[in-house]
Amino acid sequence: MNTFATTPTIDWLMIAPVVIVSLGGVLALLLEMFRPKADNTAVIAVTLLSFLAAAASLFSQLPLPDAETFAGMVYRDRPALILQILICLAAFTVILFSEQYLRARRIPFAEFYPLALWSAAGAMMMVGTQNLLMVFIGLEVLSIALYVMAGMAKQETKSEESAMKYFLLGAFASAWLLFGVAYIFGTTGTLDMGSIAAAALSNSELVRGPLIFGVAMLMIGLLFKSALVPFHQWTPDVYQGAPINVTAFMASVSKIAAIGTLFRILDSALPLRDFYMPVLTVVAILTMVVGNVIALSQTDVKRLMGYSSVANAGYLLVGILAHLKNPSEVPLTTTIFYLVTYATTTLCVFAVLTLSAKRGQEGTKFSDLNGLYHREPFAAVCLAICTFSLIGIPPLGGFWGKFFLFNDAIRAQLLPLAIVLAVTSIISIGYYLNIVREVWVQEPEGEVTMRGGMPMGTRTAVVLCTAVIVLMSVLQTPITNFIEGSKESQLAGSTLKNVEQPAQTLSLTSQR
Repeated sequence: MNTFATTPTIDWLMIAPVVIVSLGGVLALLLEMFRPKADNTAVIAVTLLSFLAAAASLFSQLPLPDAETFAGMVYRDRPALILQILICLAAFTVILFSEQYLRARRIPFAEFYPLALWSAAGAMMMVGTQNLLMVFIGLEVLSIALYVMAGMAKQETKSEESAMKYFLLGAFASAWLLFGVAYIFGTTGTLDMGSIAAAALSNSELVRGPLIFGVAMLMIGLLFKSALVPFHQWTPDVYQGAPINVTAFMASVSKIAAIGTLFRILDSALPLRDFYMPVLTVVAILTMVVGNVIALSQTDVKRLMGYSSVANAGYLLVGILAHLKNPSEVPLTTTIFYLVTYATTTLCVFAVLTLSAKRGQEGTKFSDLNGLYHREPFAAVCLAICTFSLIGIPPLGGFWGKFFLFNDAIRAQLLPLAIVLAVTSIISIGYYLNIVREVWVQEPEGEVTMRGGMPMGTRTAVVLCTAVIVLMSVLQTPITNFIEGSKESQLAGSTLKNVEQPAQTLSLTSQR
């Protein structure tokens, strides 16, 4: 009797984090339907517990070896676990300061919480696979929920415009990515990323040509999601129009997923680096310059943080290129370290910014921050610490992150990228200090209300973010060692040492 299909082997522990977050979204939606009117307590509790349970499951898998399951659709290695943990913790932090803000904006829709769970699940799928089809599915799950969240402030035209612009441009980006997946499948006969390296070593132009085209299409889709020039135009507009908590979600969760997936694909296509390295070097330089220079003229904090997101995507790309240029000497560890510092500081800035929302409106202009130290001195101190970290003032975590990236670029002999990184970091002082100046120097107009009472969720989020930045300032070595893991699962790119062997399947950190 012929067997037309076989049941794939399933390691339930490996898929548990995504399942927990996805089912948490279903449960949160059901609770939203039957909850007491205007009481989101149960929905919020389920959401927070889902992220914590998923993070705990991921932590428990850190000592385990690299593996795959579900017919190769789900892949586990240390970078995947670290990035998924970051996604869960970043989303958890956003949830902490969302409720009070949504009520102040008069958009207390409990649908936000299941949408956030499903969007985070999509992000986790993207970074936890070596299968291109799963990357696309994860991208769509991440994006579709974000399209809805971006337009939640239905009473404002700019929010609806933000959602529509994000949807249309995101659809084009997804189409490019799917086009690339189709070309790679047609060239290699498989959707596994490891096949790209073997096909790239072929001497046949009938293979290399379509393969290069397919990889280029994949890059376009992920450059859009990562907000890298010239695919960054959506970022400041969408950041400004979306609610603050949704903007924070985009700047952290979506960024982690896009950067992690971009590296996986570039790593798998390492034999084609002579093709993509020159292109991405130019992209990194333009991204750092455009993001920082245009940010100097911004007067809206959310729009400024949009261009900051563009600039920081360029910094992260420098770390990725340095690793790919010299994988045996330059680990990916420092790039992930910087990704943690960026996500943490950005979340803190947005958490503090939610305090300006009142009477259905949000205050995101610089003038809305005037005299914040009078009203909420603790929030003002934390905001200053995180802003100084974004600048890269020693000894804060942001300084060490940028120093590590600069050092990586030097070690990989990417001197132009190192120089541009240093110069644009100096330029960034101009607009980041504007935030501090408005909070601490500029006096507010009218009567100042002392200590307005910081909501518990927002206070918890701000304390957590600030604590992480302080810890990263004094514990760089233990943290980088934790990210790197054991010698058997280093991030130093041992996968790339034998790329000339086409039979080998490449992974992020070690040959499978």
